[in-house]
Amino acid sequence: MAQVTIRGARKSYGNVEVIHGVDLDVADGEFVVLVGPSGCGKSTLLRMIAGLENISDGTIAIGNRVVNNLPPKERDIAMVFQSYALYPHMKVADNMAFALKLRRTDPKIVKERVANAADILGLTPYLDRYPRQLSGGQRQRVAMGRAIVRDPQVFLFDEPLSNLDAKLRVQMRTEIKELHQRLKTTTVFVTHDQVEAMTMADKIVVMHDGIVEQMGAPLELYDKPNNLFVATFIGSPGMNLIKGTSKSAGTIDTGLANLNIGGSHQVQDGQPVVYGIRPEHLDLADEGLPATVAVVEPTGSETQVFLRLGESEIVAVFHDRHKFEPGQMVHLKPRAEHAHLFDSASGARV
Repeated sequence: MAQVTIRGARKSYGNVEVIHGVDLDVADGEFVVLVGPSGCGKSTLLRMIAGLENISDGTIAIGNRVVNNLPPKERDIAMVFQSYALYPHMKVADNMAFALKLRRTDPKIVKERVANAADILGLTPYLDRYPRQLSGGQRQRVAMGRAIVRDPQVFLFDEPLSNLDAKLRVQMRTEIKELHQRLKTTTVFVTHDQVEAMTMADKIVVMHDGIVEQMGAPLELYDKPNNLFVATFIGSPGMNLIKGTSKSAGTIDTGLANLNIGGSHQVQDGQPVVYGIRPEHLDLADEGLPATVAVVEPTGSETQVFLRLGESEIVAVFHDRHKFEPGQMVHLKPRAEHAHLFDSASGARV
């Protein structure tokens, strides 16, 4: 196992720069998730760590070695792809053993490692089957097993759950997290799904347009987003954002209601701001934000209510069961201690 250290990493295709000076530390044994929308550069950064993309500037080190000019096979990493990348003409055992056989590893050691990985992943009954005889989840386990037998310093996962159905995705992300807790291997995992990031990561790195917007523990990003992008990207549903103007009495004038702000927000009287509040921090009240119910989505454990607030839309989440009708007028009171405030011009947290 080893740490991964990235300093000033840049990637350009011709005159177009897609990674803009990224700095990142992945501690030994840490599970780090790179998350962001499509095109943000997360997969490109992962492929740079793997050696599948050349680095244009900066350094990438695995352990104490700078690996900028090393080919993938010499970086002591193992990568799990979205497409599984299994050899269809080989049985499961041969797929898992392939990299070791290329290294001319002792056949006894190969057999032991394959048997151990198969036991960890519940693949022992399937070692004599071909990939076409397996389900999507089983194929993904084989791809993970192929990585495990190599005993690498770093695991790299490139959106490995994207091809699975919703129920299997939940199951597999639990299995991957459990596997990491058992093996303690340094792991970098790429996904566009922030729920995967929140549930799996020790540390989340939020990327946007080739830069790192914020990194930290999942709940740190959820509770204290640095800017509007992180506030809306982390959380499902995302944070509600309401434009307003700060007032000297510690309130925000939204044009529909005055909202109290908790904490010590450094704002000036009359400053244009964006008031942020998570959907679960809105309560029904006799007075407050006047909103009209648009769509109601009961899930059993909670009810998500989509509402129109002036010309914008907001979402409220209630754990108690209420009966709402489309077109119904309600008043919502934000919990001031959970309010977030952002500067309208820069989008930065204030």
